[in-house]
Amino acid sequence: MSIFKELSDSLKQYLKEGKDPFPDIIGNKKAKEDVISCLLSGRHFLIIGPPGIGKTTLAKSIAKILPPIETDIEPYWLEGTPFPTKKTKKKKIEGIKRFVRIQGSPDLNPEDIVGTIDPTKALKYGISIESFVPGKIFRANRGVLFFDEINRAPPKIQNLLLQALEEGYVSLGPFDIDVPTDFIFIATMNPKEYEGTTELSEALMDRLDIIYLDYPETLEIEKQIVLEKGKKLVLFPDELLEKMLSFIRELRNDENLEIKPSPRASIGIYERAQAYALIRNSKKVEWQDIERAFLSVLPSRIKLKPHVAIKMDEQQYIKQLLDKDTKKKL
Repeated sequence: MSIFKELSDSLKQYLKEGKDPFPDIIGNKKAKEDVISCLLSGRHFLIIGPPGIGKTTLAKSIAKILPPIETDIEPYWLEGTPFPTKKTKKKKIEGIKRFVRIQGSPDLNPEDIVGTIDPTKALKYGISIESFVPGKIFRANRGVLFFDEINRAPPKIQNLLLQALEEGYVSLGPFDIDVPTDFIFIATMNPKEYEGTTELSEALMDRLDIIYLDYPETLEIEKQIVLEKGKKLVLFPDELLEKMLSFIRELRNDENLEIKPSPRASIGIYERAQAYALIRNSKKVEWQDIERAFLSVLPSRIKLKPHVAIKMDEQQYIKQLLDKDTKKKL
């Protein structure tokens, strides 16, 4: 049974029972429905959105709902390929264990994706299939191949994926063989304004559907994310938490910012404010703790537009906004 068929059957069961297959993602209902639609249709896809909004969490959630497989082939991901395998005691492989991640970067090599020759094995077997160490594109067989920040990878890496996505196999030139692949491909991409990104080729984009993941739709949803994902150290009054989140959400509409704070920043401020309260030997967070957390957490998670950045840095900008907020109340 193909990997898409396995996942499709699992998803249909969730839908039949009225359950959310991706409970780790809070909010973003439309994006989750788009993902389900892609998977039921047997489509690979690209998730676009700023850092810190749950793109990796969503990809892992997909692997989690894969039904477990039982196999006596070691390694299981080479079953049905020309590569050597061995028989072992039958064991169960959970879906999350079939999640393979590639981190996009400019120095990523083709060998990381496809594989390479092991020098030690080559001395024994020569340049043959027995001395070849399969790369991550083969390790993802019967699972999920997750390519994080694919638009940071060089074009030659992107091109390596085309044959597998289009034809379902990878050609190994030195051995003149075609190796079948069966995986769900999920890539992520940061918006173009983020540094170090490149354009994806038209040929690759033509093989991927697009899913847009955005910031939490409402303050209540973001509050739920923070309370569920963040560490709890001391009491965090509800009115202060809402005030903190309102400040962050206003920053996302700030026209002077090129890069906006994510829910990951919200969680960081929530945790750091509690830590500052502990340092004061207090059992409860106060606004002064939140302000200190703002000035420490936010500067590395936002970016000012050039016309503002020539006048001040990010920490000074946050302090200026906090000072204005204080004066309004006086």
